Amino acid sequence: MKKKLTITVDPELIPVAKRYARSRGMSLSALIEKYLAETTRREEESFASRWRGKFRPAEKHGDPRYEFLKKKYFDDSD
Repeated sequence: MKKKLTITVDPELIPVAKRYARSRGMSLSALIEKYLAETTRREEESFASRWRGKFRPAEKHGDPRYEFLKKKYFDDSD
């Protein structure tokens, strides 16, 4: 069973938010509920875990800037 929630919002935002929700075929309450559900779901998963494995090393061999940064940050020549 859903419960009623009272929130305080800038009066100028209300008509804009209602139009936004209506343009997506939903009520303002449904829009807020969806946003809260997505936001709280995201907090359960850390930034690192969301992005782990998504990046691949650049293939920039021969690029002087790449070689400089590679040497500066990855080579253990010190």
